[in-house]
Amino acid sequence: MDIATFLGLVTGLAMIVAAMLSAGDNPAWLHLPSLFITIGGTLSAVLIHFPAKRVRTAFAVARTCFVTSLPEASEVVSRFRAIATQVRREGTGALEKEAAKESDSFMKLGLEMASNESDATFVREALQRELIAIEHRHLQGRRLFEVMASAAPAWGMTGTLIGLVQMLRSFDDPRTLGSGLALALLTTLYGALFSNLLCVPLAGKLEARHAEEVLIRQVMTDGFVALIEENSPNIVEERLRAWVPPRERTTKPDEKNRAA
Repeated sequence: MDIATFLGLVTGLAMIVAAMLSAGDNPAWLHLPSLFITIGGTLSAVLIHFPAKRVRTAFAVARTCFVTSLPEASEVVSRFRAIATQVRREGTGALEKEAAKESDSFMKLGLEMASNESDATFVREALQRELIAIEHRHLQGRRLFEVMASAAPAWGMTGTLIGLVQMLRSFDDPRTLGSGLALALLTTLYGALFSNLLCVPLAGKLEARHAEEVLIRQVMTDGFVALIEENSPNIVEERLRAWVPPRERTTKPDEKNRAA
């Protein structure tokens, strides 16, 4: 669980609910017609904009905002050093063993290819194609929330216009002015909340998640190429150290006098 995403949503909702409760007359803040116009209109815009299959895929990608599964670059470098040490002791069969117990699909594919292929260029190109497919899926997920972020305020304004028309048509009957005014104001509020509390932040988080995953996959790709081209765990680690931020780098392998 990504605690930052969860904490941000809970904090935002808590502050809004607290403000509404402090204003009194709590039922006034819940207006079902306004919700139907804002949420229903936004979802209809998404379904018109994207094919149904892509909508399902995009929402699946959005789960990465709440689930943290990628390791840090320094952890990946350490993992490849350990794998290189195991390969030096046991041969390429160690890669097949690692692939059999690996749950990450990209890592599993790379281990399988590194165990069967001796051409590092072929392996790099194959993994780069896999990375392009990942980038495409991430882009679609981000685009969905960007469309929702732009559609929600627009539908909120649509509800406002409907409420104003309803209010003006019934201006001679004061008893009906309240429902029209509630529809006019609350749809704008719901649209702004839905867009700025949920859609815009999730689109931004997906973009950040994408950058993190691309970096980790690039580290893994270089790691597999290094496993094919080198037979020294020290050299494999040294080749990957450039991906690790300087503050997270440990002492160089040769300075620690570790056996290769």
